[in-house]
Amino acid sequence: MHKIAVITDASCLIALTRMDAIDLLHQLYAKLIVTDDIYSEFGEPLPEWIEIKTVINKKYQQLLELHLDKGESSAIALAMEIEDVLLIVDDLKARKEAKRLGLPITGTLGVLYAAKQRGLIPALKPYVETLQSVGFRIAPNIVMELLTLCGENS
Repeated sequence: MHKIAVITDASCLIALTRMDAIDLLHQLYAKLIVTDDIYSEFGEPLPEWIEIKTVINKKYQQLLELHLDKGESSAIALAMEIEDVLLIVDDLKARKEAKRLGLPITGTLGVLYAAKQRGLIPALKPYVETLQSVGFRIAPNIVMELLTLCGENS
């Protein structure tokens, strides 16, 4: 089986840590990577299964930093340097930039949805509610769409 490299921004790490669900990342993805900047932004020790990589093209990262924060910029810059990558990013501007660059993306909700699809969690709704309770903002229409997709919108 071909392994994909997964780069996550700090928002997903922070949200899943607050939910006590960070292990879902490990169960879903064989290889998880963060940049030095994301590690600093996260501010806690990382599990041993998360690798820290340095962005080689710092000039490209600096260009991205003109309109994105440092962590998101470093994640996108690193994703451009790696083949077969998935980028986990939640910020709308960063998602738009990653899409514009042709990078495959998901977000924290996408991680939870994938966990539900793979049978790692029994239901999505309690996780979405917990995610919201730890300060993660989600548009109500997105929550409704996702729960409908999972057959949990009742």
